Amino acid sequence: MALILGIETATKNCSVALFKDGIVIAEKEYISDGYSHAEQLTLFIQQVIDSAKITLKKIDAVALSMGPGSYTGLRIGTSTAKGLCYALDIPLIAISTLKAMAFAMAENEKSAIYCPMIDARRMEVFSALYDVNNKQVRGVQADVVDENTYAELLANEIIFFGDGSLKCKEVINHKNAKFILGINPSAKNLGILAKAKFENKDFEDVAYFEPYYLKDFVAGKKKA
Repeated sequence: MALILGIETATKNCSVALFKDGIVIAEKEYISDGYSHAEQLTLFIQQVIDSAKITLKKIDAVALSMGPGSYTGLRIGTSTAKGLCYALDIPLIAISTLKAMAFAMAENEKSAIYCPMIDARRMEVFSALYDVNNKQVRGVQADVVDENTYAELLANEIIFFGDGSLKCKEVINHKNAKFILGINPSAKNLGILAKAKFENKDFEDVAYFEPYYLKDFVAGKKKA
Protein backbone atom coordinates (compact mmCIF):
# COMPACT_ATOMS: atom_id res chain seq x y z
CA MET A 1 0.00 0.00 0.00
CA ALA A 2 1.40 3.34 -1.12
CA LEU A 3 2.23 6.17 1.27
CA ILE A 4 1.48 9.48 -0.45
CA LEU A 5 2.18 12.93 0.98
CA GLY A 6 -0.39 15.56 0.00
CA ILE A 7 0.38 19.29 -0.18
CA GLU A 8 -2.23 22.06 -0.53
CA THR A 9 -1.13 25.71 -0.77
CA ALA A 10 -3.39 27.15 -3.47
CA THR A 11 -5.31 29.43 -1.08
CA LYS A 12 -5.04 30.74 2.48
CA ASN A 13 -4.97 27.20 3.82
CA CYS A 14 -1.50 25.74 4.33
CA SER A 15 -2.35 22.06 4.47
CA VAL A 16 -0.45 18.75 4.55
CA ALA A 17 -1.78 15.21 4.79
CA LEU A 18 -0.30 11.73 4.65
CA PHE A 19 -2.29 8.93 3.02
CA LYS A 20 -1.99 5.18 3.24
CA ASP A 21 -3.87 3.56 0.37
CA GLY A 22 -5.86 6.77 -0.06
CA ILE A 23 -6.86 7.07 3.61
CA VAL A 24 -5.65 9.96 5.76
CA ILE A 25 -3.37 8.78 8.56
CA ALA A 26 -2.00 12.18 9.61
CA GLU A 27 -2.78 15.79 8.73
CA LYS A 28 -1.92 19.36 9.68
CA GLU A 29 -3.34 22.62 8.37
CA TYR A 30 -3.67 26.29 9.23
CA ILE A 31 -5.74 28.99 7.55
CA SER A 32 -4.35 32.50 7.71
CA ASP A 33 -5.12 35.74 5.87
CA GLY A 34 -1.37 36.35 6.03
CA TYR A 35 -0.62 33.32 3.83
CA SER A 36 1.79 31.53 6.18
CA HIS A 37 2.89 28.90 3.65
CA ALA A 38 6.57 29.90 3.49
CA GLU A 39 6.90 29.69 7.27
CA GLN A 40 4.67 26.69 7.93
CA LEU A 41 4.80 24.22 5.05
CA THR A 42 8.05 22.39 5.76
CA LEU A 43 7.27 22.38 9.50
CA PHE A 44 3.86 20.84 8.81
CA ILE A 45 5.42 18.16 6.61
CA GLN A 46 7.81 17.18 9.37
CA GLN A 47 5.03 17.17 11.97
CA VAL A 48 2.84 14.94 9.79
CA ILE A 49 5.71 12.53 9.19
CA ASP A 50 6.53 12.43 12.90
CA SER A 51 2.88 11.91 13.80
CA ALA A 52 2.73 8.89 11.49
CA LYS A 53 5.96 7.56 13.06
CA ILE A 54 7.71 7.12 9.74
CA THR A 55 10.59 8.81 7.92
CA LEU A 56 10.46 10.75 4.66
CA LYS A 57 12.26 7.87 2.96
CA LYS A 58 9.12 5.75 3.39
CA ILE A 59 7.02 8.05 1.16
CA ASP A 60 6.15 6.62 -2.26
CA ALA A 61 4.95 9.84 -3.96
CA VAL A 62 4.02 13.47 -3.41
CA ALA A 63 0.56 14.69 -4.46
CA LEU A 64 0.31 18.42 -5.11
CA SER A 65 -2.79 20.59 -5.40
CA MET A 66 -1.84 22.30 -8.66
CA GLY A 67 -4.20 25.27 -8.76
CA PRO A 68 -5.66 27.55 -9.83
CA GLY A 69 -5.12 29.83 -6.86
CA SER A 70 -2.61 32.12 -5.22
CA TYR A 71 0.47 32.62 -7.37
CA THR A 72 2.81 32.77 -4.39
CA GLY A 73 1.13 29.88 -2.59
CA LEU A 74 1.34 27.66 -5.65
CA ARG A 75 5.02 28.52 -6.16
CA ILE A 76 5.84 27.58 -2.57
CA GLY A 77 3.92 24.31 -2.74
CA THR A 78 5.40 23.37 -6.10
CA SER A 79 9.00 24.10 -5.15
CA THR A 80 8.63 22.12 -1.93
CA ALA A 81 7.01 19.17 -3.70
CA LYS A 82 9.67 19.16 -6.41
CA GLY A 83 12.43 19.30 -3.83
CA LEU A 84 11.04 16.27 -2.03
CA CYS A 85 10.60 14.32 -5.27
CA TYR A 86 14.15 15.07 -6.39
CA ALA A 87 15.69 14.25 -3.01
CA LEU A 88 13.72 11.05 -2.48
CA ASP A 89 13.58 9.99 -6.15
CA ILE A 90 9.82 9.56 -6.04
CA PRO A 91 7.06 10.61 -8.47
CA LEU A 92 5.06 13.82 -8.44
CA ILE A 93 1.27 13.66 -8.78
CA ALA A 94 -0.64 16.82 -9.70
CA ILE A 95 -4.35 17.23 -8.95
CA SER A 96 -6.61 20.14 -9.88
CA THR A 97 -7.51 22.12 -6.77
CA LEU A 98 -11.09 22.58 -7.99
CA LYS A 99 -11.50 18.91 -8.91
CA ALA A 100 -10.39 17.83 -5.44
CA MET A 101 -12.82 20.29 -3.85
CA ALA A 102 -15.71 18.98 -5.98
CA PHE A 103 -14.81 15.36 -5.22
CA ALA A 104 -14.91 15.99 -1.48
CA MET A 105 -18.17 17.94 -1.65
CA ALA A 106 -19.91 15.21 -3.67
CA GLU A 107 -19.11 12.71 -0.92
CA ASN A 108 -21.18 14.76 1.54
CA GLU A 109 -23.78 16.66 -0.49
CA LYS A 110 -25.87 15.44 -3.42
CA SER A 111 -26.50 17.80 -6.32
CA ALA A 112 -26.73 17.87 -10.10
CA ILE A 113 -23.74 20.19 -10.44
CA TYR A 114 -20.91 21.28 -8.16
CA CYS A 115 -19.22 24.65 -8.60
CA PRO A 116 -16.09 25.07 -6.46
CA MET A 117 -14.96 28.70 -6.36
CA ILE A 118 -11.57 30.16 -5.47
CA ASP A 119 -11.50 33.85 -4.67
CA ALA A 120 -9.64 36.01 -7.18
CA ARG A 121 -9.99 39.80 -7.39
CA ARG A 122 -13.10 41.89 -6.77
CA MET A 123 -16.08 39.89 -8.14
CA GLU A 124 -13.87 37.43 -9.98
CA VAL A 125 -13.52 33.76 -9.08
CA PHE A 126 -11.69 30.77 -10.47
CA SER A 127 -14.28 28.06 -10.97
CA ALA A 128 -15.22 24.90 -12.84
CA LEU A 129 -18.31 22.68 -12.95
CA TYR A 130 -18.46 18.97 -12.07
CA ASP A 131 -21.18 16.35 -11.91
CA VAL A 132 -21.80 13.92 -9.06
CA ASN A 133 -19.24 11.49 -10.53
CA ASN A 134 -16.53 14.20 -10.51
CA LYS A 135 -16.65 14.48 -14.29
CA GLN A 136 -15.87 18.01 -15.47
CA VAL A 137 -18.84 19.50 -17.31
CA ARG A 138 -17.29 22.93 -17.81
CA GLY A 139 -13.60 23.74 -17.78
CA VAL A 140 -11.71 25.98 -15.40
CA GLN A 141 -12.34 29.69 -16.01
CA ALA A 142 -11.86 33.05 -14.37
CA ASP A 143 -15.48 34.20 -14.01
CA VAL A 144 -16.62 37.73 -13.24
CA VAL A 145 -19.75 36.92 -11.30
CA ASP A 146 -23.09 38.69 -11.67
CA GLU A 147 -26.70 37.47 -11.61
CA ASN A 148 -26.38 36.08 -15.14
CA THR A 149 -23.01 34.30 -14.96
CA TYR A 150 -24.46 30.82 -14.32
CA ALA A 151 -28.07 31.54 -15.28
CA GLU A 152 -28.22 29.05 -18.16
CA LEU A 153 -27.10 26.25 -15.85
CA LEU A 154 -29.57 26.84 -13.04
CA ALA A 155 -32.30 24.69 -14.57
CA ASN A 156 -30.64 22.13 -12.28
CA GLU A 157 -29.44 22.56 -8.71
CA ILE A 158 -25.89 23.86 -8.34
CA ILE A 159 -23.91 23.87 -5.12
CA PHE A 160 -21.54 26.84 -4.93
CA PHE A 161 -18.74 26.57 -2.38
CA GLY A 162 -15.18 27.62 -1.66
CA ASP A 163 -13.78 30.93 -0.47
CA GLY A 164 -15.01 32.65 -3.64
CA SER A 165 -18.64 31.74 -3.01
CA LEU A 166 -19.19 34.14 -0.12
CA LYS A 167 -19.07 37.26 -2.29
CA CYS A 168 -21.31 35.60 -4.87
CA LYS A 169 -24.09 34.64 -2.46
CA GLU A 170 -25.82 38.02 -2.56
CA VAL A 171 -25.47 38.34 -6.34
CA ILE A 172 -26.80 34.94 -7.43
CA ASN A 173 -30.42 34.70 -6.31
CA HIS A 174 -32.09 31.57 -7.65
CA LYS A 175 -34.02 28.70 -6.09
CA ASN A 176 -31.59 26.17 -7.59
CA ALA A 177 -28.49 27.96 -6.28
CA LYS A 178 -27.29 26.45 -3.01
CA PHE A 179 -24.37 27.98 -1.13
CA ILE A 180 -22.22 26.09 1.37
CA LEU A 181 -19.85 28.47 3.11
CA GLY A 182 -16.68 27.84 5.11
CA ILE A 183 -15.19 25.37 2.62
CA ASN A 184 -11.48 25.63 1.79
CA PRO A 185 -9.18 23.46 -0.31
CA SER A 186 -7.49 20.90 1.93
CA ALA A 187 -4.72 18.35 1.46
CA LYS A 188 -6.99 15.71 2.99
CA ASN A 189 -9.16 15.89 -0.15
CA LEU A 190 -6.31 14.67 -2.38
CA GLY A 191 -6.08 11.07 -1.13
CA ILE A 192 -8.44 9.05 -3.33
CA LEU A 193 -7.62 11.01 -6.49
CA ALA A 194 -3.88 10.68 -5.77
CA LYS A 195 -4.22 6.94 -5.18
CA ALA A 196 -5.90 6.47 -8.58
CA LYS A 197 -3.16 8.44 -10.36
CA PHE A 198 -0.46 6.53 -8.50
CA GLU A 199 -1.92 3.17 -9.52
CA ASN A 200 -2.15 4.35 -13.15
CA LYS A 201 1.38 5.78 -13.02
CA ASP A 202 -0.03 9.15 -14.05
CA PHE A 203 2.98 11.20 -12.96
CA GLU A 204 4.35 14.64 -13.79
CA ASP A 205 7.78 15.45 -15.21
CA VAL A 206 9.38 16.92 -12.10
CA ALA A 207 11.85 18.99 -14.10
CA TYR A 208 9.25 20.75 -16.25
CA PHE A 209 6.08 20.73 -14.18
CA GLU A 210 4.46 24.12 -13.50
CA PRO A 211 1.32 24.75 -11.41
CA TYR A 212 -1.86 25.94 -13.07
CA TYR A 213 -1.91 29.68 -12.42
CA LEU A 214 -4.72 30.37 -14.94
CA LYS A 215 -3.80 34.06 -14.88
CA ASP A 216 -0.49 35.90 -14.94
CA PHE A 217 0.91 37.17 -11.67
CA VAL A 218 -0.05 40.76 -10.80
CA ALA A 219 2.00 42.39 -8.05
CA GLY A 220 0.03 44.27 -5.43
CA LYS A 221 0.98 47.64 -4.03
CA LYS A 222 3.21 47.59 -0.99
CA LYS A 223 1.52 48.64 2.22
CA ALA A 224 2.82 51.79 3.82
